[in-house]
Amino acid sequence: MAVVAVYPGTFDPVTNGHSDLVQRASRIFEKVIVAIAANPAKAPLFDLEQRVAMAQTVLSPLGNVEVCGFSELLVDFVRARDAHVILRGLRAVSDFEFEMQLASMNRRLDHDIETVFLTPAEETSFISASLVKEIAMHGGDVSQFVHSSIVAELACAVDKMNNPG
Repeated sequence: MAVVAVYPGTFDPVTNGHSDLVQRASRIFEKVIVAIAANPAKAPLFDLEQRVAMAQTVLSPLGNVEVCGFSELLVDFVRARDAHVILRGLRAVSDFEFEMQLASMNRRLDHDIETVFLTPAEETSFISASLVKEIAMHGGDVSQFVHSSIVAELACAVDKMNNPG
């Protein structure tokens, strides 16, 4: 039986931290599904289709990685994909309490699904999509935090926000 891991998140946008985690997970699991949550409550900068397309571009060199969007309950998505592992990243100790709560809730909803935590590489541990967006919105250089294709997408999105006509 192939071990399939689902890495859920908003990925607004996908960062070098996300990419690092997916790359390392792709060496551990037979298949990694990057599951991009619609999550309109978070008011993402990019719509779901854009986030999926950006992640597909960035992660395309990894042959055992699939990228798709989802809007259902995570455990239902995981079950539908015949996966049994939810992959989560822990950047800092401050992430731990929230992530443990999510893992416990998911285990309660389906005891056959395990959550596995990976820590980021030291050089990407401080990167978050929120910080990247904030830097981009203030005209800062985000090229060291995201794939080169994302830099252009962020610039375009920021331009649309600043010139909505």
